[in-house]
Amino acid sequence: MKATNKHYESGKDYDLIDVIHDYQLTFNRGNIVKYVFRAGRKDNELQDLEKALDYLKREIKYLKQ
Repeated sequence: MKATNKHYESGKDYDLIDVIHDYQLTFNRGNIVKYVFRAGRKDNELQDLEKALDYLKREIKYLKQ
């Protein structure tokens, strides 16, 4: 299924959600990829990168436990 939100469009024959699914990424890792991908494509690039960092920190904390 093709993306309906412009900030997720890549012009490719696949969607980011399909890549995340194909690689069986966890929720945190999928969100890291999602926010890095859309950074600069939506309203606030810095906010998207900060969200990606937050999910990365959560994933690291989870792995350390």
